[in-house]
Amino acid sequence: MKGILLRAADALRDRIRRRRWTHDQAAGRRGEDLAHRLLRKKGFTVVARNYRPRSGHGEIDLVAWDGGTLVFVEVKLRATQEYGSPEEAVDREKRRRLERAGREYARQAGVLWENVRFDIVAITAGERPAIEHFSNAFRAGPTV
Repeated sequence: MKGILLRAADALRDRIRRRRWTHDQAAGRRGEDLAHRLLRKKGFTVVARNYRPRSGHGEIDLVAWDGGTLVFVEVKLRATQEYGSPEEAVDREKRRRLERAGREYARQAGVLWENVRFDIVAITAGERPAIEHFSNAFRAGPTV
């Protein structure tokens, strides 16, 4: 019963937010929904969406547990691959911001940095979207 109420609350919140979303924001949300479903099918437990650290640096699209590993997931959606694949859009600067936000989340959650990884879910839109999951897509530096 609790799960049904939580899903209904999420749907209502999304419906209210959607009215103010730009086309790109709505597409991004649909991409995150697809990635969320894919990860759940693979056995992940998604614990946060659109995490923004207090420092204001970066945002993590999805935070999930894969067994004993805390996974920070960047979701990239592209209409076509005309200008490159979605995963190629996660450049050095984006990785740096993800790592900074990930460090803050892991610190608050009490998770050792050795038990963290960064994944990318790349989606090319279309009638039947192409979805690829890149596990351990990049390595973050050691803790300092």
